[in-house]
Amino acid sequence: MSAEFPQSQRLFEQARSLMPGGVNSPVRAWQSVGLNPRLIVRGQGARVYDADGCAYLDYLASWGPLILGHAHPEVVAAVQEAAAAGTSFGASTPGEVELARLLTQAVPTLELVRLVTSGTEACMSALRLARAATGRSRLIKFDGCYHGHADSFLVAAGSGVLTQGIPGSPGVPPEIAGLTLSLPYNDLEAVRGAVQRYPGEIAALIVEPVAGNMGVAPPQPGFLQGLRDICDAAGIILIFDEVITGFRVGWGGAQALYAVRPDLTCLGKIIGGGLPVGAYGGRRDLMERMAPSGPVYQAGTLSGNPVAVAAGRATLAALQDGKAYNLLEERAAWLESELTGLARSRGLPLCLNRVGSMLTLFFTAGPVHNLEDAKKSDLAAFTRFFQGMLAQGVYLPPSQFEAWFISLAHTEPDLEATAAAARKVLAG
Repeated sequence: MSAEFPQSQRLFEQARSLMPGGVNSPVRAWQSVGLNPRLIVRGQGARVYDADGCAYLDYLASWGPLILGHAHPEVVAAVQEAAAAGTSFGASTPGEVELARLLTQAVPTLELVRLVTSGTEACMSALRLARAATGRSRLIKFDGCYHGHADSFLVAAGSGVLTQGIPGSPGVPPEIAGLTLSLPYNDLEAVRGAVQRYPGEIAALIVEPVAGNMGVAPPQPGFLQGLRDICDAAGIILIFDEVITGFRVGWGGAQALYAVRPDLTCLGKIIGGGLPVGAYGGRRDLMERMAPSGPVYQAGTLSGNPVAVAAGRATLAALQDGKAYNLLEERAAWLESELTGLARSRGLPLCLNRVGSMLTLFFTAGPVHNLEDAKKSDLAAFTRFFQGMLAQGVYLPPSQFEAWFISLAHTEPDLEATAAAARKVLAG
């Protein structure tokens, strides 16, 4: 048992006897950074606190949803009020109507939207709809992008699949995996080649408009519009997975930032304010195929859960005037400048990618445009950096292949402390 963190160690040992690997999601295991995880007991603002009472500046943000920071007063009040009225009804509620209205107003491509309980569920439902609408079976995705753990998406996936070094997943029938074509991100020629090889067979192309699950990899100029053009010409449904980017990189998501219209959009994370919510939506003619309007079936007992919907509405209300994004951009740009300046001054082979308030510091000279570029990173160097930053009180995602998230709760002194910690760790 660790003498330094005895409570986290004790609880994790208990967890390992009760859960596979001691965790309920593989990304929490910290195997890739050579440590046992710290068990978190509370969060406040930009900080989390572990079971041993240690405080950390948090850049994980629950993997992205907590754009307002932890335990934001307005979100907490909304959750408390909703819970006091009842946690679940299995029936329609006014709150879900209001959240749907907010989403369709913010994202113009969402002519109709359906709430679900996770990003995984949103993506698998969008794919089913695309297959039904086109009468086709094949799917194009991109190496290192992660769209949840549904069978069709676990081919060359990112996030925990990449961190754990898993090429796919046992239990996925080869017949299903064989319908997924995984191509290099930012490579339009590869997409054109796949469409030519399988004419009239590809139902959908799904993409993270800003890759966030191989680390942050922005789309190269023309990439997203090129995908739109290819899909239009071939009758392929274009799906934007904005589970991470939706309301993170701007009010209308990445599709507004880059001015490219998908046919279907998947959302999650921020729209639930830290509680389990997902959504998918898009063109009316497509969404009206979903039951009960049409024959394509998808259902969920807790879809539109009133407590989660309340948290999402409160979060979006705090972002709606647009000032929040200006502040996030200003602070994220400052941290980017400090870290890149530090790398340059010390001659370190580092590459920092950033879009809005999501960023990744890659331990490679770069550039990083796709999975193969990201995999050139020095993972041992990242592990040393992660451990050093943790010792300095800075909590980063425990993987080279994930995004850091800046929240509105991060103050200028917080960012200065982060830069000072990085300066100290990289000097060692």
